Amino acid sequence: MATQIDKEACREAYNQVRDDNTDINWAVFKYENNIIVPGGQGTDYEDFKSMCTDDARLFGFVRITTGDAMSKRAKFTLITWIGESISGLQRAKISTDKTLVKDIVQNFAKEFMISDPRELDEDYIRTELKKAGGANYDAQAE
Repeated sequence: MATQIDKEACREAYNQVRDDNTDINWAVFKYENNIIVPGGQGTDYEDFKSMCTDDARLFGFVRITTGDAMSKRAKFTLITWIGESISGLQRAKISTDKTLVKDIVQNFAKEFMISDPRELDEDYIRTELKKAGGANYDAQAE
């Protein structure tokens, strides 16, 4: 059976992460049977990481504040999490299902596909987003 997505609910979760007037900085999109639905959102990155378990496959849209001495700005990333216990068929399917998520989650600086919890380190994600962000005026301080 083909995977579907709850577009309205997922779009609402996506917009809350992008909204500068909320403290929400992540949203998870998970599978319920063959439908991708919002699976939670929050303000603490550690709460997001705790959802990335060995038996989970999900998509995370995360806001990370980057910047340097001259300016701070929000950068967004799309993280595809595939736990170690996920079957080969489900691993393959998540790649095609990602197009459904990308129809909603359209603005992000960098995309990650992760199955190792160590790669979820917030500093690692922030560093990669800084690299994708262009000019780094903080180099003057080095």
